[in-house]
Amino acid sequence: MSEVVQADRTVVVLRAVSALYGVAVLVQAVTAGQLLSGGAAGAHGAGAAAVHLLGLAQLVVAVLLWRPGRGPGRPALASLVLLLAGFAQSALGGAGGTALHVPLGMALFGGVVAMTVWVWTFGGHRG
Repeated sequence: MSEVVQADRTVVVLRAVSALYGVAVLVQAVTAGQLLSGGAAGAHGAGAAAVHLLGLAQLVVAVLLWRPGRGPGRPALASLVLLLAGFAQSALGGAGGTALHVPLGMALFGGVVAMTVWVWTFGGHRG
């Protein structure tokens, strides 16, 4: 299989993972609102696990696009930053640090949306 075809397939997978990651972060925002209203603690905790798993999956696929796929490295770097921000976000929430947890959650959501938009508008495997 040629490098271009493999990179194109990797972009398709990256698009799917980034979209799911965006949905997972959005669901976290919904369950956070429910949590502030007195419910959904279990759903918010389970959602954190999904966010971490999808963040890791996005990082792996972005690295595969970059290294063997000869694509750009910026998505891999951005995915690493988002994954680490997600872990920090989770740690702050678990420690009860809502003063930082909420704004970091908003920043994480913005970063995931920006990454998803970039991945879906990405035109070529070397761009």
